[in-house]
Amino acid sequence: QVQLVESGGGLVQAGGSLRLSCAASGRTFSNYGMGWFRQAPGKEREFVAAINWSGGRTSYADSVRGRFSISRDNAKNTVYLQMNSLKPEDTAVYHCAADYRRDAIARTWDTAYDYWGQGTQVTVSS
Repeated sequence: QVQLVESGGGLVQAGGSLRLSCAASGRTFSNYGMGWFRQAPGKEREFVAAINWSGGRTSYADSVRGRFSISRDNAKNTVYLQMNSLKPEDTAVYHCAADYRRDAIARTWDTAYDYWGQGTQVTVSS
C-alpha cells in the first residue's frame, strides 16, 4: 500500500503561481511513476502531468505545457507540481497518483495508476 497526501493548494489570482506537493509513504517511492490529475466541478478528471520513477521522463497535457513543471525528490518521497501563469480554467481539485512500475514511461491515462491521494483545491480568481 502507498499513502499519498497532497498539499500546497489555495486561492491565487490569475497570473500567479502555486507549488503543489505530494508526500508518499508506504512502499519504496522510487519504484513508482507519479502523476497529477485534476477535476473541476461538473467535469471529468483530466491528466495534468506525469513523471517516471527516475525523473528522466515527463509528460504534460497540452493545456499546461510551458506553464506547469513536474519534478520529484526520491530522497524525500515527494513529487511536486510547480504551476505558473495560472488561469481561472486551472481551478480544480488536484490529485496525485502512483503507478507501480519502474520504467521509462510517464503515463497519461488514469487507469494506469494504482494509488490516489485525496486531493488539494486550487482556485484561480480572474
